[in-house]
Amino acid sequence: MSMQDPGAVRGPHGPHAILMVDDEPQACKWFARLYGNEFTVLTAASVDEALVLLGERSHEVAVLLTDYAMPARDGVTLLSEVRRLYPHVARLLVSAYADKDVAMSAVNQGHVEKILEKPLDDAITRQALREALEASVRRTRDQSLIARRESALRETLGFLAHEVTSPLATVRGYLSAMRENHRSNPQSSDGMAHIAQQKPGDVLFMIEAAQRRAEYAQSLVSTFVQTARDASRGDTSASLRASELVRAVQDEYPFEAAEAGWLSAELSADFTLPGRRDLLYLVLCTLVKNALIALRAQPPQRPEVRMVLDRVAMLPGLSPQAALRVSDNGPGIPPEVLTRLTREPVTTRADSGGSGMGLLFCQRVMTTLGGDIAVHSTLGQGTTVTLYFPPSPDDTPVEETR
Repeated sequence: MSMQDPGAVRGPHGPHAILMVDDEPQACKWFARLYGNEFTVLTAASVDEALVLLGERSHEVAVLLTDYAMPARDGVTLLSEVRRLYPHVARLLVSAYADKDVAMSAVNQGHVEKILEKPLDDAITRQALREALEASVRRTRDQSLIARRESALRETLGFLAHEVTSPLATVRGYLSAMRENHRSNPQSSDGMAHIAQQKPGDVLFMIEAAQRRAEYAQSLVSTFVQTARDASRGDTSASLRASELVRAVQDEYPFEAAEAGWLSAELSADFTLPGRRDLLYLVLCTLVKNALIALRAQPPQRPEVRMVLDRVAMLPGLSPQAALRVSDNGPGIPPEVLTRLTREPVTTRADSGGSGMGLLFCQRVMTTLGGDIAVHSTLGQGTTVTLYFPPSPDDTPVEETR
């Protein structure tokens, strides 16, 4: 049974109802009528009925108010079960003076958070319900935040494992090549290692390329570790400018040979990024990597990857917002693939180890930050990925180019 004043305004989501449990029907009717003008009230006539109701509607119930003395099973038994099964629910016990010792024992055992004495005083009861409702909302919010952090860490760890595999495989390949070309010289006593190379500079190239990839893999791992630490502390305070993020990728990404020269940046419309650097660094590295792979597959005469900071409207009629565009002049993406990119794991590089998870990861990060991502592509002309960011209170334009 439920009762609510038709004129009361209720939030449509999350726990918000008071569940009153009493084996006396008149007590339930009286409570619903008296407090229904302020709260959403549900009622149950027994412990079993209350547990059934909670099994179906626990997402609505924020506060449990139960009488102690009931047939079969008493109120403390119900409170104990609710504490175990529905930890977000605030638990209040109604008791007569004769039950006070039992009630205090329930408090000491943690089954109940507050005791209200019969007969219920209206002002005291209303205040207790308001406080319990606020406590439940906070508890639900905290539990949801913890769940989101855990989910974000799991997703980041999975993505990190995928991203680290590629540079480490390259390092392993270079080391294997040097080992195979190593030549023993028992006659030599100078302590020098001898590695055969097809042309001068091959060994130095492999060493430098392996070092770049090892440093990149290390930066990815460091990013995850920092993200995990921040999530455990709930720290989202260390924001940075978008230009700093772009420079970090320019300086740290392990470009092949002359690929660093393909990259250019326009940073005049700088802005403050929401949240921390860590996940956004992974996002931008992913977009740059995708652009470089597309250009390697079908290189134009002058390969280009541009990172541009801008303020643009996501849709016609909307206000301009901070954005970061990553564009290339590669082969573009087929229309049938383009429509699925941010909705499911789809890749045009399955034969070379592509999983299609990269852009989905980017989408999830941007959504979590309150932003969005858009992909535009024309076959034969290239692809542009735009990251849209929510407004930041400390945004101030900084003119800068690079």
